[in-house]
Amino acid sequence: MKKLNIYFTAGIPQLEDTADIIKLIQNSGADMMEIGMPYSDPVADGPVIQQAHELALKNGMTIEKLFSQLKTVKNDIKIPMILMGYINPVLSFGFEEFCRECSESGVSGLIIPDLPPIEFENNYQQILKKYHLNFTFLVTPETSDERILYLDSLSSGFLYAVSSSSTTGNDNAVLKNENYLSRLASLTIKNPVMIGFGIKTKEDFENVTENADGGIIGTAFVHTLLNHKDWKNAAIDFIHAVKA
Repeated sequence: MKKLNIYFTAGIPQLEDTADIIKLIQNSGADMMEIGMPYSDPVADGPVIQQAHELALKNGMTIEKLFSQLKTVKNDIKIPMILMGYINPVLSFGFEEFCRECSESGVSGLIIPDLPPIEFENNYQQILKKYHLNFTFLVTPETSDERILYLDSLSSGFLYAVSSSSTTGNDNAVLKNENYLSRLASLTIKNPVMIGFGIKTKEDFENVTENADGGIIGTAFVHTLLNHKDWKNAAIDFIHAVKA
């Protein structure tokens, strides 16, 4: 069974909805979740997640607030909760203090795409180990085999493979992905490989995870939270449809 990882941005639709969404994701059958930490300049994100970041900040979401919300649900959550975000707010909070709070809030790992691997190795790897936190790096179709293996060696939890296209549902995109996904499958990678970016439907999920351990859905789920009056039932239906 392929693993489903659901991403959402903390603090949307309303500031206090975070805990309900965390429980909903687990109870709907997802295998893990990524919780986005809102940031004022989310350059690596598309328009929907940028909109979510803006709304969350407007709602008053902060890292401190997020940790207090996580602590209210940590005893109920049995699937991995991973925090995803940018390095600047984490450094402002204090890296070690941030890791300590993660370990006290039930967080199992981090994804910080703009943290360079060399900096991670030199300055942060030991702190993460001290607090028993996983760290996941991202690879893309342009990443060389050698670098994929290097990033895999630094990662724990899973390796995040960015798909080649944001429209994975159409035939061309799947064919275009084929070399990359086969290449990943042929390498001796120690971590489970999760494919992300552009997965919107069960069909997309099945297509891209054929040669991988699972898939990550973010934008389509965030879109559901932002655009449905009855977002709770819409979100449950969304996860059920992918997992069916």
